[in-house]
Amino acid sequence: MKKIALISDTHGILLNSVLDFLSDSDEIWHAGDIGNINVLEELEKLKPLRAVYGNIDNHEIRIRVPEIQFFEMEKHKVLMTHIGGYPGRYENKIYNEILLKKPNLFISGHSHILKIMQDKKHNFLHINPGAAGTNGFHLFITAVKFILDNGKIHDVFVFEQKRNHC
Repeated sequence: MKKIALISDTHGILLNSVLDFLSDSDEIWHAGDIGNINVLEELEKLKPLRAVYGNIDNHEIRIRVPEIQFFEMEKHKVLMTHIGGYPGRYENKIYNEILLKKPNLFISGHSHILKIMQDKKHNFLHINPGAAGTNGFHLFITAVKFILDNGKIHDVFVFEQKRNHC
């Protein structure tokens, strides 16, 4: 059993409230647009980290983390990328990965919109944790936490904080 904290689109900002939400997890997964190397390093100090780079991430981040991660944990095949789309509207590159790897859990970021939805056609759960940073058009800062346990996902929690617009 593993408690996973999932974030995306920090854009160089790690709020204390988000760090508090992440703190009791076993691992942190970051679905891209990390923003700067300091965020990556701070997350690595906090918990074991799995991350992918996003479209705003520079070469420092891109040499440290891949564009696509595929791994198995707790009898789940997990596919994670930054720009991936969602059920019925996948990016071509990631759609080919979905067909090839047949994940049970597909994670992407980029949209700044939190979504948790089943892909019934391909039989997996899709999660986009929204945006954990303050840069962008989103109204709420969001993150997700869940338990992976022997082929099951349960105890899904959503962090949501109203974003202060300046």
